[in-house]
Amino acid sequence: MKLLSLAISHAKPYWVWITAVLVLQLIATIAALYLPSLNAQIIDQGISRGDTDFIWATGVTMIMVCFVQVAAAIGGIYFGARTAMAIGRDLRREVYYRVNALGALDVSRFGTATLITRNTNDVQQVQMLVLMTLNFMVSTPIMCIGGIIMALREDVGLSWLLWVSVPLLFAVVGLLVVKLLPLFREMQDRIDAVNGVLREQIVGIRVIRAFVREGFEAARYRDANQKLTRVSVRVGNLFVLMFPAIMMILHLATAAVLWFGGQRVDAGQMQVGSLTAFLQYLLQILVAVMMGVFMVMMIPRAAISAERLDEVLTAKPSLRVPAGRELPVTHGVKFSGVSFGYPGAERPVLNNVSLTAEAGKTTAIVGSTGSGKTTLLNLIPRLFDPQQGTVRIGGVDVSELSRIQLAQLVGLVPQKPYLFSGTVASNLRFGRPEANDAELWEALRVAQASDFVTEKPKQLATPIAQGGTNVSGGQRQRLCIARALAVHPKVFLFDDSFSALDVATDQRLRQSLHEATEGATVIIVAQRISTIREADHIIVLDDGAVVGAGTHEQLLEGNSTYREIVQSQMSIEGVA
Repeated sequence: MKLLSLAISHAKPYWVWITAVLVLQLIATIAALYLPSLNAQIIDQGISRGDTDFIWATGVTMIMVCFVQVAAAIGGIYFGARTAMAIGRDLRREVYYRVNALGALDVSRFGTATLITRNTNDVQQVQMLVLMTLNFMVSTPIMCIGGIIMALREDVGLSWLLWVSVPLLFAVVGLLVVKLLPLFREMQDRIDAVNGVLREQIVGIRVIRAFVREGFEAARYRDANQKLTRVSVRVGNLFVLMFPAIMMILHLATAAVLWFGGQRVDAGQMQVGSLTAFLQYLLQILVAVMMGVFMVMMIPRAAISAERLDEVLTAKPSLRVPAGRELPVTHGVKFSGVSFGYPGAERPVLNNVSLTAEAGKTTAIVGSTGSGKTTLLNLIPRLFDPQQGTVRIGGVDVSELSRIQLAQLVGLVPQKPYLFSGTVASNLRFGRPEANDAELWEALRVAQASDFVTEKPKQLATPIAQGGTNVSGGQRQRLCIARALAVHPKVFLFDDSFSALDVATDQRLRQSLHEATEGATVIIVAQRISTIREADHIIVLDDGAVVGAGTHEQLLEGNSTYREIVQSQMSIEGVA
């Protein structure tokens, strides 16, 4: 069972705390079981005989036992809570690092919404079960077994009530658990769906408002929410049945003890104190079973959560992580017979692509939408691995370089610029924390971003919202370019990174980049012909294959695909 193996493996480091819980809960339970016996002695030997000294002496003993019980219970709960919280912390950390170790395809296979749910809600379910187990499942069996033994010491004639009420309680609970298990699995899936819809709507709120689709999106969320609500109501209905059933069994058992026990007292077969003690033991047994029931009701949901967590923790990254090797001396990029297709796709995105981007030169990649430009670029920093062929930097296969080495060699400006919450400085230092302010200002100058950062009162300390939503699209794009420049990589990858810039800023930026990236390998993916026309080498992609290569003038004359792209933007004479 995934839940058991997951809990045991993560509980091992805290065996000292768990041992303390077991010892303290044992002491608290023994103390609780001793109290009804003392109470029976007060009634039978003290009150019935009028022995005040015995009543006082036994009363003091009861008070001392109560203090021991309370102290042990508090200590047990404290160590139990510390253990559960520590296990939850460890699980969240492991899931986080595992997700970070997965490749982009692995993450997309799970989905962002479900990964968030698994690292929060699912971990919380397992954590809460561990807490309940340490607090109740340790004391419950001790209380049940000890209570039965102590009850039999008081009167064996009423023991049949134990053999009827306790199994009946277990039967009711078992039936409910069987019905709850599939519902809890469905509930977790519905929570994933709600999180997915909500996340998509928050991220795309501008698009939703631009197209006035608030009503449609509200209906989508309402549908997902109603499905979750229906499952939750079905679970709640079973819980509603459970509590009256348990209380009915509890009250019937109490009535039966008083009825049959009263007859035995009347017949002189047992004393009043023994009847009182037997009733208290029976209630302790049933209450312990009831508390165990509450925990058992959590097992199905926690079991589902453990299975979902185990799926992430045991997921094998599709990208092999090597130890690394000596960094290449040169930094040209070469694709040799590279093919790549996304899982489930009908055909590959890239098909037998071979090209070379020389060091010290600018190579541009152009093609129609869906031709595989971004996918090709993402193979260089190993966001994906090619299914066929190799990608090399300076003659070294990128699959032989560690992630740290690749981060030192390659600076990527993604198609969708993203900034993290923090400041301008913290974002620029994201790839190179040791960069000083002078280096950051130089990167901003080259990226044509120093002007608007200088205008800010706090300049480098200017706050940046999550995703960079408090700056414009062009400013966000330039800050992402400056972030890549601050790393001082040997290979620069610009994935349509100038699309949000006006023509004048684009021209100034390209001029500054030409000077700042001298000697480095620069690969630019762009839709705008004016951005790439001065590149040293232009690669034309069409339907995942290289259909042309050369300079702007050569392709304009001899490549029909490139000519069509140019004609779609401006006249050939104007570009030439």
